[in-house]
Amino acid sequence: MAKTKAKLKNKISKLKKKVKGLKAELKAQPAVSTVSPLAPSEGFPALPEIGGVTFAAGAAGVKYKNRTDVMLARVAEGSAVAGVFTRSSTRSAPVLDCQAKLVELQKTDVVGDAMGVVVNSGNSNAFTGQVGAKSVEFVCSAAAETLGISAGNVLTSSTGVIGQPLPHDRITAVLGDLAKGLDPSRGEEAAQAIMTTDTFPKGVKASVEIDGKQVNIAGFAKGSGMIAPDMATMLVYIFTDAAITSSAFQALISDHNKTTFNAITVDSDTSTSDTLLAFATGAAGNARISDAQSAEGQKLGAALQSVMRDLAHLVVKDGEGATKFVEVAVTGAADDASAQIVALAIANSPLVKTAVAGEDPNWGRVVMAVGKSGEPADRDKIAIRFGDILVAENGWVSPDYTEQQGVDYMKQQDLRIATDLGIGDGAATVWTCDLTHGYITINADYRS
Repeated sequence: MAKTKAKLKNKISKLKKKVKGLKAELKAQPAVSTVSPLAPSEGFPALPEIGGVTFAAGAAGVKYKNRTDVMLARVAEGSAVAGVFTRSSTRSAPVLDCQAKLVELQKTDVVGDAMGVVVNSGNSNAFTGQVGAKSVEFVCSAAAETLGISAGNVLTSSTGVIGQPLPHDRITAVLGDLAKGLDPSRGEEAAQAIMTTDTFPKGVKASVEIDGKQVNIAGFAKGSGMIAPDMATMLVYIFTDAAITSSAFQALISDHNKTTFNAITVDSDTSTSDTLLAFATGAAGNARISDAQSAEGQKLGAALQSVMRDLAHLVVKDGEGATKFVEVAVTGAADDASAQIVALAIANSPLVKTAVAGEDPNWGRVVMAVGKSGEPADRDKIAIRFGDILVAENGWVSPDYTEQQGVDYMKQQDLRIATDLGIGDGAATVWTCDLTHGYITINADYRS
């Protein structure tokens, strides 16, 4: 009898250890996210293969086990490169490294050697001091050796938790296998690898005829929270087969960044890791563009702007906990810069955003946001519209407006709040989302 009891106790002890292990394993897995209701119904697009660009993605266990979390890309020699980055004073080690390298890479019209891009999710390598800088060096050196290029031609990005050392050895351990799997068709896998709290991968494509040649553009991004313009936000990678110099390419990217990634906000918080990198391989065969203001430069710029805008919109539509996509348009401001400030004051207002979440047409909160912006405004000249509905004019509610009109309009997923200040010609448009309980849930548990 004693032996039987001992065996049972031993069995129970083993089972308890097994349960404890399973609980630990479960905790180590990322939370399963419900796909945003604003996600594109058609899913991720079939991105065109860009001549001279190959991708690979894999699981390194940077934060979670069995999750694709590292992306590797190789860009052929003779390509142009451009980039914009966060202006945060606490920007990450990868951002600082990229900024320094971009200066060197852009000293010639195109980069003579091939370039490599390594991106990891799960850890932002931000606020990590010299340890973070060393991690970037290790990753770049390993990628350079694997790809057979200079470490100065390797650009890295990291996204995830701030203030934790990057386990770079886990990344370097998988680079060899990733390099063997480089393929031009693996863009979607690369887009998935860079996700953090994103609920869907974000990709956009476009094509345009330049100099009698079809030029293709493919881009993907990550971003869901900590989204507020100050460069822009998130991580973005754009690839095109257009032939263009790095200086002209940079001019186009910087210019169109203002009305795309710098015109979105989810929660008014600017990331330490925001990076946009763009590469142009020249494989399309058009005459190389050297002037961003030329007819061909403007044609390429328009196509780039459409890709950048659509990617920016996708980030907002995947805002943490978002159920509404909101366009905020301001006209009649003192100037464009003033209009931008007012638009962001409306878009970032927690009171406006929670009203939208509750489908409450509380136009008084829009009036409040205009006032708090600190920009010139005349109470008695302000007009507010929800979509095509004139809600307020001449500093007072419109006599034809009914509350039911507003209630019915706010039930839509895509909304437009337009405010005319009536004092000038300044105009700006920004995009945001509502603020729901889901945002709190996601961010309260972000590090667990």
